[in-house]
Amino acid sequence: MELTDEEVEALGTRGYFIRPAFLGEARARAARDEALSRVESGGMRPAGIRRGAEHTRDTAVRGDLIDWVLPQPGTPLGALWESFRELGEALSSGAYLGLGRFDLQLACYPGGGAHYARHRDAFPGQSNRRATAIWYANAGWAPEHGGVLRLYPEDSAPVDVEPSLDRLVVFLSERIEHEVLPAFAPRLALTAWYYGRDAG
Repeated sequence: MELTDEEVEALGTRGYFIRPAFLGEARARAARDEALSRVESGGMRPAGIRRGAEHTRDTAVRGDLIDWVLPQPGTPLGALWESFRELGEALSSGAYLGLGRFDLQLACYPGGGAHYARHRDAFPGQSNRRATAIWYANAGWAPEHGGVLRLYPEDSAPVDVEPSLDRLVVFLSERIEHEVLPAFAPRLALTAWYYGRDAG
């Protein structure tokens, strides 16, 4: 996997890029089906905010259900995990980000106006998340479903990203504030957070 020159430039100048198709139709639908089966099995748990002793649940801030995705060779989500690994290598070599490990999380916003308030995935100066990549698993998403990702690039107007099937958004975790606007239909996304090579 390689980044295009346009993607590398966008990441450097704007702090983000959007790839309309990441896996291709067949692989995207297979990954979506497996993700949906995880949600329907009832294994997801309510997401919290903050870390460590300050970890708490607050649906006024964040209303999604989550589960971690681990390497699973031979499965559609396992293939997606591998694609995220390759993406991290491409970001390191193409955009010189020096990335190491990553975590991959499945999130489901159940509808009913569930959202995630404006936030950053990392804070400047900390050895923390360097890049965020979000892949969407929503076939037939319509404007009335809401749930767009709103990015707040530095020195420019907000950018809204519809969470359509197989769309990939990559942004620099320290630079880009973002939020998920209220979703009125079930909304699936898989997010990879990439850490610097010096992170534990």
